[in-house]
Amino acid sequence: MEIKQTKEFFHGDQTEWEEVGPGLKRQIMGYDGKIMLVKVDFQKGAIGQMHKHYHSQVTYVVSGEFEMTIGEEIKTLKGGDSFYIPPHIMHGCVCSQPGVLIDVFSPAREDFLGYEMQEQ
Repeated sequence: MEIKQTKEFFHGDQTEWEEVGPGLKRQIMGYDGKIMLVKVDFQKGAIGQMHKHYHSQVTYVVSGEFEMTIGEEIKTLKGGDSFYIPPHIMHGCVCSQPGVLIDVFSPAREDFLGYEMQEQ
C-alpha cells in the first residue's frame, strides 16, 4: 500500500474535523508515507483511550492540561510541554482542562486514512 502525499498548504479553517470520540476531534493537516501531522481537540474529560501502534509519535501540547500515560509512567502536561512515544508502547490520556495537541507520526497512520493498519 502506498500512501500518496497531500497538498502542500493547509488552512485550518478550511480543513475538516473528524469526530473520534466524546469531546474529541481531529484534523489531519498533512502527510506522505513517511510522516503525518494531526491536530487533536479535547474537551474537558475527553479520553484518549489506551492503545499502542508501531509508529513513532511526538506530541506538542498547544493548550490545556492532560494526564498522560506512557507505559507505566503518568505525568501532567500543559501548554508548552511535549512528549515522545516509542513504537509498541501503551499510551493514552485524560483531558483535565480543554486543549489541543499536535501529533506527529512516523510513518503516517494508515488507519486514520481508512487503510487497514499492519503491525510492523
